[in-house]
Amino acid sequence: MFKQICFFRKRPDMTMEEFMAYYENQHAKLSARQGRAPSIPNARRYVRRYLRPELNPVVGQVIDPGYDCLMEIWWDSREHFEESQRIIQSPDRLPFIREDEARLFATHANPVASVIAEYDSPMGPNGEPTRVELRYGD
Repeated sequence: MFKQICFFRKRPDMTMEEFMAYYENQHAKLSARQGRAPSIPNARRYVRRYLRPELNPVVGQVIDPGYDCLMEIWWDSREHFEESQRIIQSPDRLPFIREDEARLFATHANPVASVIAEYDSPMGPNGEPTRVELRYGD
């Protein structure tokens, strides 16, 4: 499994509610609005995680993480990821994406990273490993 994570800051003139509503109802469905499917070729999972800063119990302060949303996309392979990136960058898609992003994000210069390792700690009641299962249609 190959995972990409992107970090987004909303436009400063938007509330968090406006940002979430636009992202979910417009931007996340951008390809469908263009009559293209799937929206992210070969992707297995496309998740937006909206952030609310909370109290850091160690320092006793609420610290702004610098971003309002973490977006995560999963692919079966790096090759599928790279193919998707080529499609997104194509001249017939990129201007439409940039135009829509300008309505949503503070900038187009958003950090993009891949996950190189992922570790789960055992969190079961008796110290046993936990498991999350991805299913379609639920």
